Amino acid sequence: MTSFLVFTVLVLLGIAVWQLTKIYDLTQIGTTSETSEIANDKDNSVNGYLMFAFVGFIYVFTIYSLYAWGDLVLGTPASEHGKDVDTLMGISMALIFFVQTFTQFLLHYFAFKYRGKEGQKALYFADNNKLEAIWTIIPVIVLAGLIMYGLYTWNNIMFVDEEDKQDAIVIELYAKQFGWEARYAGDDKTLGKANVRLIEGINTLGVDLADPAAQDDKVVTELHLPVGKKIIFKMRSQDVLHSAYMPHFRAQMNCVPGMITQFSFTPSVTTADMRNDEAIVAKVDKINKIRTKNSAKLVAEGGAALDPYTFDYLLLCNKICGASHYNMQMKIVVDTPEEYKAWLAEKPTLAQQWKEANAPQPVEAAGTPAVDSTKVVAQVIK
Repeated sequence: MTSFLVFTVLVLLGIAVWQLTKIYDLTQIGTTSETSEIANDKDNSVNGYLMFAFVGFIYVFTIYSLYAWGDLVLGTPASEHGKDVDTLMGISMALIFFVQTFTQFLLHYFAFKYRGKEGQKALYFADNNKLEAIWTIIPVIVLAGLIMYGLYTWNNIMFVDEEDKQDAIVIELYAKQFGWEARYAGDDKTLGKANVRLIEGINTLGVDLADPAAQDDKVVTELHLPVGKKIIFKMRSQDVLHSAYMPHFRAQMNCVPGMITQFSFTPSVTTADMRNDEAIVAKVDKINKIRTKNSAKLVAEGGAALDPYTFDYLLLCNKICGASHYNMQMKIVVDTPEEYKAWLAEKPTLAQQWKEANAPQPVEAAGTPAVDSTKVVAQVIK
């Protein structure tokens, strides 16, 4: 009903404005005014100055954005290759910022300088080979250099030599609407075979438990990684296209139904150390101030206060995969090697969990013979 009333009010306001416009037109009958739709020198000058005003707005807003939201960037990378990604991003953004600033100024300046004037004719060029060469060759050189550097960086990130594979930890990231699970390969460094047709009960990843390589696999819902150790991620999707996105590690790879994709990196900053990072501390303080303010409103309305925010690494989905896409995340903890080994040792294998879940139920003990109540009553009477 509220929506209908709002719509009705908007329609009536539109009709009122239309009628006022007609009344205004009637009041102008008999007056002398410029009714030509052809722009004159005054109109062109106004448009020229508006162009300058707009480019000024662009520059002012850009400076304000850097000041107001500049602290929202990710900050310290938590993986060894993160510095290379940040360098590539910095170069790209610097080039874009320079080109945008320079070209936008020329665009709006020329719109003002060469604005229309009475009696002035525009000089038409069918083509200009020199200008064409300049604005073709320069972007080609810049983009070629950027692309080559990007490919070099990407190949270094994606390449895993045999020595790294032997010492690496193999983890499967399994995506489904709307959550994540992780499966750790055992000492054999090999994940057991899996198929969605084998999903049953606690075997939510469809692992083939008859495969010898699957006997030491461990399935968890919270991802733990040891610092300084190469991690090889094997990624699968159960249903639709997902994207495993770990922003602080500068890592992202699509999870495609029916195939296995791979990404690898080496964590370089533990969760505890990142929580002490100056930029992260400032962000956490800022967030908690907002939460405290919002909590006061909730408590005043009879609700519960929000819990304080604590920084954690997160695995997110970076593809719009459905209604709860925004909530598809898994906590990542980067431990010291000793902490990681202790945590992993406590986790049972999937084979053990399956065996316990499907163990035959113990037979209940036979009941004790029923007591003859008549004898008991007789004894009492006696």
